[in-house]
Amino acid sequence: MSESSGGLRSDLGNVVLVGQKPVMNYVIAALTLFERGSKTIVIKARGKSISRAVDTAEILRRSFVSDAYVKDVKISTETFTVDNKTRSVSSIEITLSKQT
Repeated sequence: MSESSGGLRSDLGNVVLVGQKPVMNYVIAALTLFERGSKTIVIKARGKSISRAVDTAEILRRSFVSDAYVKDVKISTETFTVDNKTRSVSSIEITLSKQT
């Protein structure tokens, strides 16, 4: 599994995984996917990184790819158990598409 800066992983196709890096790293990763010919990309984040994912989508849409629009937003909660404690972590998937 190879990972470059900004959450762009070659095994995930058109997905940008948002973590704790600066927002512009993820904007550049998403922009790279659009420039490589992707018509649709997905920005994914969990927990505290959700606001960074929203910022990434909005900066990309407003400043770099003017014909991009939000096609879909999915939110969910993942529940898992650690040390006999149940934890819930929110997640988001923002799908951006280019108008043709």
